[in-house]
Amino acid sequence: MTQQTNRILDSLHRCGLLSDETLPQARQAAAGSDDLISSLLQGGFVTESALLKHLAEQLACPYLDSLSGYSATKESLSRFDARVLLERQIAPIALNNGTVYAVISNPLDLTGIDELRLLTGEDLDIALAPQAEISRFIKQYLGLGADTIQTMMDEAQASGLQFLTQIEDEDLDLTDGAEGASIIRFVNQILTEAIEMRATDVHVEPFEDELRVRYRIDGVLQNASIPATVKQFQSAIVSRIKILSHLDIAEKRVPQDGRIKVVLSGREVDIRVSIIPMLHGEAVVLRLLDCSSVLLGLDKIGMGPRDLDIFEEVIKRPHGIILVTGPTGSGKTTTLYASLAKINDIERKIVTIEDPIEYQLHGINQIQVSNKRGMSFAKGLRSILRHDPDVILVGEIRDFETAEIAVQASLTGHLVFSTLHTNDAPGALTRLVDMGIEPYLVASSLEAVLAQRLIRVICEDCKCEVPQADTDALRKRHGELIPEKLYHGTGCEKCQGTGYLGRIGLFEQMVVSEDIRTLLLANATARDIRMQAMKEGMNNLRQDAARYLHAGTTTIEEVFRVTKDELNGPLE
Repeated sequence: MTQQTNRILDSLHRCGLLSDETLPQARQAAAGSDDLISSLLQGGFVTESALLKHLAEQLACPYLDSLSGYSATKESLSRFDARVLLERQIAPIALNNGTVYAVISNPLDLTGIDELRLLTGEDLDIALAPQAEISRFIKQYLGLGADTIQTMMDEAQASGLQFLTQIEDEDLDLTDGAEGASIIRFVNQILTEAIEMRATDVHVEPFEDELRVRYRIDGVLQNASIPATVKQFQSAIVSRIKILSHLDIAEKRVPQDGRIKVVLSGREVDIRVSIIPMLHGEAVVLRLLDCSSVLLGLDKIGMGPRDLDIFEEVIKRPHGIILVTGPTGSGKTTTLYASLAKINDIERKIVTIEDPIEYQLHGINQIQVSNKRGMSFAKGLRSILRHDPDVILVGEIRDFETAEIAVQASLTGHLVFSTLHTNDAPGALTRLVDMGIEPYLVASSLEAVLAQRLIRVICEDCKCEVPQADTDALRKRHGELIPEKLYHGTGCEKCQGTGYLGRIGLFEQMVVSEDIRTLLLANATARDIRMQAMKEGMNNLRQDAARYLHAGTTTIEEVFRVTKDELNGPLE
């Protein structure tokens, strides 16, 4: 054990960070390690922040709890060797006085600082910060996978770029492959970050001078930080995704669809792949479906008490059609699965036909649509009827044939659940008529329609009250929709600066009454049906969103983004 190590341990003991009991244990741990700081942290003898604060005092250098208030420009970063910054985990920041600090988390290892001084010819001061903060700063300003991109560039310059092109028959484990080719590693890094950030979609978009990667998180697209130099590897990245999804890498003129199943830290994620040729290359969209997600119950998806009571009564009816409508990614499948789980018992046989099967439900027979094998929604639905089901789930009614079979199934004693792409609940009735279903069949078979959206929830870590003057101004303009107090999120590390974390459901539930059936038979418009439904107590999406405003769960901006005034038109 070195004299420096003994001095540091004695100093930690004197200031109370190491007790009389833990000091001998810390000495023993330090004696068996070349890295004093790691041995102290891994042994749990002291917290990282307390240790770094103490060392900063001893070295008379700054300690920074967070680097979120500091930034870096491409010009400033270009002065430093990216590989050294990445390998040695050094964050170069400039303070107001013009001093450039090399922020590190281990002041006992100055090899990286010495390398930078040698390469730049500059005399750098040091500051200390937690390892996680340095990693976040480097990823934010150098970009995801910057070290991988640098390796790829070096490989390309040295001997031409080569990629592994084998097709994996088994699930891809994103935690393996650290030793694989650089392009494989970079694609894995994108997928890993997307999954860890709770993204539902990854967009890889080619433009003339850049390749842009964006993640859809909580329903909103956010830029992924990647190096600008990744553009030159655009074709290789798309080819790697094609290989993973078993697509034709030589075909670049027509759209292709595929699927990847990956494993990350034991979690299975099913990825639907869509590739379309664009002006500057092929664009890729990846839809991420976490197969290991916890299936929510009906009481957890955000439905209000009144709507929940009504819906639970509707789904217990012996026959008829129950539709859930809304745009892609609005939580329709989650609602349908929660409904099936609620009524799943030994007395009912439930069969589903889906594309894809997003959750595996115990005790329910599930069929996967496969157009390649000739298993369409319509063909599968016909087959299901020969299996003596009580309840049928059709993943989506896309065409007249599927709609017709679903209607016939409901009229012959089956309860049918399905989804439809309409903006609201009343529009589902007229949509079925537009598909070619006779109004009298729609009127006699449809039991209820549930339109839904997902609205973002304010992050609790940075939630604060909106200034009262702003709230009062909104109340004057929008009336009772605006509560006495409004809240918003200021943005923090936990919510990645958005002010929101997670989403919850908004619902517009229309039970088809005799009066609504009469209107439908009279070829009434969707607006006429809406007015009647609201007379009978239906709340539209904006009215349902008001309860979240009054509870301080979401923001008025989010309500206006997700909903519109159904009777008076959208707000400007």
